[in-house]
Amino acid sequence: MKILFAGTPAFAATHLNALIEAGRTPVAVITQPDRPGKRGRKPVPGPVKQLALAHNLTVIQSEPLSAAELLPFEPDLIVVVAYGQILRPDVLELPRYGCINVHASLLPRWRGAAPIQRAILAGDAETGVCTMRMDAGLDTGDVYLQKEIRIKPGDTTATLNDRLARLGAEALMESIDQIEHQQAAPTPQSGVGVTYAHKVDKNEARLDWTLDAEILDRQIRAFNPDPVAFTFIGDLRVKIWEAAVDAQNGAPGTILAADKHGIVVGCGTGSLRVTRLQLPVGKGTVLQAADVLNARGKDFSPGAQFK
Repeated sequence: MKILFAGTPAFAATHLNALIEAGRTPVAVITQPDRPGKRGRKPVPGPVKQLALAHNLTVIQSEPLSAAELLPFEPDLIVVVAYGQILRPDVLELPRYGCINVHASLLPRWRGAAPIQRAILAGDAETGVCTMRMDAGLDTGDVYLQKEIRIKPGDTTATLNDRLARLGAEALMESIDQIEHQQAAPTPQSGVGVTYAHKVDKNEARLDWTLDAEILDRQIRAFNPDPVAFTFIGDLRVKIWEAAVDAQNGAPGTILAADKHGIVVGCGTGSLRVTRLQLPVGKGTVLQAADVLNARGKDFSPGAQFK
């Protein structure tokens, strides 16, 4: 089977690697154009492109992508995983077996760009992956295979992304085998329970301390590692990387306690114990709360106010 693979981030690279290890190396890899690195540096290839080049695979980075460009590869199947570009109808119709997508949610819940973040933000108890036959809609295609996974209390987008990537790779390989042996039986998605995982806006990452501590905890976990939850203390924009719900009560945003175990901040209901944070000073290293208190204890003493 001739496979074309389309994907860009690390989540997609896990799937590409699974194809290569299984002896299903794609005839070419499609990925987004290189983007500037952080702080405006020169364009950097994404994880999928890096993996493809390491295996001497042909890389296509056209924007937009056209069927004419892919036709010479005579693909039987196009595998799409977090590609970042909507495929045109002529591309969807090109392969003999169509296009298969791996999506990180239990469809029809969380169709769209940010299913992992939205599942954590909503407090979902479980999520998973679906493989589906792509159509012209936004994650509306018939589902080949679905696999569930529990969202752990301490899961961040980073940790859940890694677990779902491994699960998605398993589902993809099973689905391809079923398609190749004509055993696939895709099922239409339910019209009940449809939700959309809209792209994350950086402004969503600002913490509103009047909210319940559990909501803020989910926000911090959902936006780790990007864009990272943030707040202000004085003129300092502080990124909060890790926290846990605490039992103390106090005025929202007020530091109630600060010691080697963390910085306890009052919320609308309950409090949060902040344990890892990042200040816009020096090298901007992510620090344990104890290290921040050793260096700038006066800024984070009880009674100080986050806003």
